[in-house]
Amino acid sequence: MNLPPHVKLVEVGPRDGLQNEKQPVPAAIKIELVHRLQASGLKEIEVTSFVSPKWVPQMADNAEVMAGIVRWPGVRYSVLTPNLQGFEAALKSKPDEIVVFGAASQAFSRKNINCSIAESMERFAPVVQAALDAGIFVRGAMSCAVGCPYEGEVAPERVGYLAGLMKGIGVQHIGVADTIGVGTPIKVQRALEATLKHFSLDQVSGHFHDTYGQALANTLAALQIGVWQFDTSVAGLGGCPFAKGATGNVATEDVLFMLEGMGIETGVDLDKLIDAGKFISDFLQRKPNSRAATALLNKRAG
Repeated sequence: MNLPPHVKLVEVGPRDGLQNEKQPVPAAIKIELVHRLQASGLKEIEVTSFVSPKWVPQMADNAEVMAGIVRWPGVRYSVLTPNLQGFEAALKSKPDEIVVFGAASQAFSRKNINCSIAESMERFAPVVQAALDAGIFVRGAMSCAVGCPYEGEVAPERVGYLAGLMKGIGVQHIGVADTIGVGTPIKVQRALEATLKHFSLDQVSGHFHDTYGQALANTLAALQIGVWQFDTSVAGLGGCPFAKGATGNVATEDVLFMLEGMGIETGVDLDKLIDAGKFISDFLQRKPNSRAATALLNKRAG
């Protein structure tokens, strides 16, 4: 196996993780979480999203959070911007990177953003152009790249189609997301291979949810074809809105424990990361949703 010697973890807990939380999380807690995450050695942090507070009330404090972060050199702070209005608001907070998203499933696109896949790309084109004109890096996320709650299995051809459209509007990096966590290793490899027809290996990342307990297996399957960048969420923050009570994003601690055991470098300190996960879990009044964190916290207590 020709595994990558180094892996970059993109921490999505503050945005993708916390947006699913029903209880409001104060800006000060979000800022402290970002500070703890960067102190653990994480170099890419998805901080917040500039969406209408009507749709995602948890992210209403986006500007306050971005303004409150003490930025470290070498760390990239990204925000999700679903439209031009969101991008213009985000611009004032000086993000290093913006994230735009589309679905590989027509049904999901229609249900989620009320338009076809092609129409969604037409909407995103001016956002991408505005970001590039402002010298801001643009990352794209492809949701439902393996399965869809409405359509079922999503063919790799659909993923390739969306990747081509994303490339066409100027997206510089693409994330292949198993949004509902139904992917298994071979299916995930096929979705990634379809994406690699349009983007290079250095421009592709994996984003795997652990709904059915497959996220680590899918991460390994991606590593085996050379993918070296992954979105993960501290303490396994985030649920799956389409599978009631199910876990969402794979826990950063679990991926890090696996990578360390394989001798793959990340530059992230597992103990500090566990502390960051415990900090936010304590605030949310629950245990971290990470097997590795639970085991190591128990060991510390023992």
